[in-house]
Amino acid sequence: MNDEQDVITLTDDQGNETLYEVLFTFHSEEYNKNYIVLFPAGTPEDEEVEMLAYIYDPDEVEADTEGELMPIEDDEEWEMVEERLTQYLDEAE
Repeated sequence: MNDEQDVITLTDDQGNETLYEVLFTFHSEEYNKNYIVLFPAGTPEDEEVEMLAYIYDPDEVEADTEGELMPIEDDEEWEMVEERLTQYLDEAE
């Protein structure tokens, strides 16, 4: 991912499309996976939002294809992602 604000479209089970902006991506050596953290596009900076995090394949992103985001299902893995998000937000302040 580059430094520009990337926007992706997520489609739910009913076919509804929602735009999300990429907050950041990172690789975990511990889990040997890549993660992407998203928030709803167009959200004002001072508004509290729910962040979404998924496992993703960076090769699909580089190829600009319709990739599949995989859910994070392990509690310890979620804790690691939450720690990285907290670290990212602290550094951004």
